[in-house]
Amino acid sequence: MRFQLLGPLALADGPDVVVLQPSKPVILLAALLLHANSTVSAGYLQRAVWGEDQPATAKAALQTCVLRLRRLFTKHGVTGTSIEAVPGGYRITAGPSTLDLLGFRDQVRRATALGRDPEAELYTLKDALSLWQGSLLANVRSDVLHRDEVPRLSEERLRAVERVCDLLLGLGRCGEALVDLWTATRVYPGHERFHEQLIEALYRTGRQSQALAEYRRVKGFLLDELGVDPSPSLRQLELSILRGEDLGPGGGSGAGVIGAAGGRAGAVETGAPAGTIGSAGTAGTAGTAGSAASAASAGSPGAVAPALGPSSGPALHPGPGPTQGPGPGPTQGPGPSSRVIQGETVPLPAAAPGVGPVPAVPHFTGREAEAAAMAARLTAPPPPGADGQRPLTVLVSGAPGIGKSALAHHVAHLVRDSFPAGRLLVRMTRADGHPRTADEVAAEVAAALGPGRAGERALLVLDDVVDADQVRPLLTPGVRAGGPLRAPAGGPAEGPAEGPDLAVVVTSRMGLGGLIATHGGWVHRLTAFTEAESYALLLAALGTERVEADPRAAHRLTALCGHFPAALRILTTRLLTRPGLRLGDAVDWLGDDPLARLTLTDSPDHSVSGLFDRALGRLDPRLSEALLRIGTGPPELLGGPGTTGAPEGGGATKNPAHPPVPEDVLEQLADAGLLEDGPPGPYRIHDLLRAHLRRTVRIRNRRTEKV
Repeated sequence: MRFQLLGPLALADGPDVVVLQPSKPVILLAALLLHANSTVSAGYLQRAVWGEDQPATAKAALQTCVLRLRRLFTKHGVTGTSIEAVPGGYRITAGPSTLDLLGFRDQVRRATALGRDPEAELYTLKDALSLWQGSLLANVRSDVLHRDEVPRLSEERLRAVERVCDLLLGLGRCGEALVDLWTATRVYPGHERFHEQLIEALYRTGRQSQALAEYRRVKGFLLDELGVDPSPSLRQLELSILRGEDLGPGGGSGAGVIGAAGGRAGAVETGAPAGTIGSAGTAGTAGTAGSAASAASAGSPGAVAPALGPSSGPALHPGPGPTQGPGPGPTQGPGPSSRVIQGETVPLPAAAPGVGPVPAVPHFTGREAEAAAMAARLTAPPPPGADGQRPLTVLVSGAPGIGKSALAHHVAHLVRDSFPAGRLLVRMTRADGHPRTADEVAAEVAAALGPGRAGERALLVLDDVVDADQVRPLLTPGVRAGGPLRAPAGGPAEGPAEGPDLAVVVTSRMGLGGLIATHGGWVHRLTAFTEAESYALLLAALGTERVEADPRAAHRLTALCGHFPAALRILTTRLLTRPGLRLGDAVDWLGDDPLARLTLTDSPDHSVSGLFDRALGRLDPRLSEALLRIGTGPPELLGGPGTTGAPEGGGATKNPAHPPVPEDVLEQLADAGLLEDGPPGPYRIHDLLRAHLRRTVRIRNRRTEKV
């Protein structure tokens, strides 16, 4: 049994999670777990449960509360953890494997030891952050805990997030950092370090005007809301952008954080270098991630060094920028890894690695049945005599943007304890949509798993698989043992070293029936959210207060998105960046032109239209033309009963002007996730996709008319 404190207080037993109902025993449990393995005084526990105005019988009532909590443990089968009465108070014993807070701090400490290996440090920190599961102690109704403990825990998380973004910038993965930084800067508008990282990431990706606009926005906020100027490092960053200067390696130390009281936190000890993780009891400089002891205040330390210049630690930039030769001479011109901005050559971020850690999924909601079934199958013991057989495979398929990757990543974090050898995300397509070869992927997987750890289990998430042939070489016993046979340069083929046993989750837009036929496994075909799941996503992303202020408008927004997960994600992101927009007004705003509104204006690739365009680009031209016909034509193109004008016998009307699309084409489009199961008829098309297809045809016709 595992206690989950980093979110609503819950009990977890493998994939099964029970969120405890608000009560006084739950407050008591939270207070004890926040100080696990330490004696917690009776006076503190009484204040946590009853507040500052305690009843005269608080001491006796506390003993009753302890008895009720022990009964709660018995009810839920909690064993191995007990509440001890000790002189002066009570104590509960826990470890990293039984309490997520201690697991998080343990992972942060491990990351500290990996400071010379930024990729490993990043992987470890992301694994730590994945333990956070939502609003902290949302079901614990204690003003004392929310006043004294929640800010301290939130600061621990913020410092880890800062460090993750520093590492991403240092590794040249600015686009990846932007995803987290857009949300962080809007949720924590007074946190200058996040703004500095966002501005730096925008500039490093060649978006100078947006970087300067973001600087002006945060400067206005600081002056209007707090009456302070931006920090020296933020001002220096703006100056460097205006000059078009090369920022050098990313991930340097950063600006201070505006504390809860509205003032800027002062400088503290500099025992830890900028941009590193402070160990317990050590106050790191700005932009560091610390443990509980170093994050007791609501605000982070102030800036101690500018963010521009070389880092105090080892350089993290993965590739050479413009270099100078050994002797006097001109600087080399920009190559494919750099770009000229106002006369200066600025390194571009490196491409995302093919194999890396499984990222956490913020605000994951819905898919409860699918997640539970996948977790149960992945954690079930292997059948007798299964040694040496193919890896256990779970396939998640469905339309582009339906949430396949999010579900796979979420389940990978649910089952983390069952895969001690690690959980790896394997990207099966390149950024341009072209598939990676099976040999290339197999070599990277084998290198990432490494030798040793025989008998332990590892989980691979093979993301965005194009066809069955791309996966089959990875599902062989050779890869289970550490990689396929391959010959080193100039030498004979070598046998693989013993490696971990694999379980595999495959995500694909295709049905991959051939793979299941030859290799077996379980299939989860995802469809659009239910109305309840869509509403829950809005609650998780936008907060209860904003959504429940106008629940009718919230439901209308989800309907306008067609309950399509990708559309809902984009919508919530846009609403997060516009906190003053009421949901009722957002209904009219979105309804005017859903496809145009469901686009991140600063990142056009993140759009529903772009998603569908890329999906069409993957299709055979014959299939894409057929889909355009379906999207712009009458319902009878899909055939089947229930279509307009269908005869009594159930067959579709044969209209010479609009002959039905051949059955084999419909099957291929359905297999690619672009047609859904009926009704009416055996196939139907999502409203958003239909709107996109009609707009595509209109644009194409206008271009033809101009020619």
